[in-house]
Amino acid sequence: MRFFAFLLTASLSLAAYSVNAQDGARPKAPGREAPAKEPPPAPKPVTLDTLFERLSKAGSEQQAEGITKLIERRFARSGSDTADLLLSRAAEAFQEKNFPLAIELLDRVLALQPNWAEAWYRRATVFYQIDDPVGAMADLSRALKIEPRHFNAWTGLGHILMASDDKARALEAYRRVLKINPQESSVQTIVNRLLPDVDGQDL
Repeated sequence: MRFFAFLLTASLSLAAYSVNAQDGARPKAPGREAPAKEPPPAPKPVTLDTLFERLSKAGSEQQAEGITKLIERRFARSGSDTADLLLSRAAEAFQEKNFPLAIELLDRVLALQPNWAEAWYRRATVFYQIDDPVGAMADLSRALKIEPRHFNAWTGLGHILMASDDKARALEAYRRVLKINPQESSVQTIVNRLLPDVDGQDL
């Protein structure tokens, strides 16, 4: 009898162990998980319009200079690797004062990308260096027709008009520069000098 009672107790103990072991093996019911956080919205791409807006609101000349460099980098990209490479080679030729080669390369650029304002501006710069103001003005006009906010083209146009003693139109060109970049102190200085001479003239 005692032996039977021992076996019964042992069996119950084993059964209880088995139940507990199974309970431990059973996967726990999933709890309520915290909702996944939504990823932050992707930053908006910085467009050329955005950069020009920042430039017009720049609080210092140093800040404006940083923005103009970003804009100039955008201007220097055409979307064509071939045209970009040719423009780079034209810049090297210009630095070496090999102006005929620079013009030849820029002619090829404009054949590929006739609507690239920067290429017209660069060729105008070369024309100005070889004392061809008529060719320079024609190319600057093309550049500004494509990109009216090209502040370097407006500055170049102002310089050419000043050299031809057309102070009224030069002042107009320089004012266009300041409208785009109010922090351009060198142009502001020229405007201040021109105002007394042009005051009262029709612009």
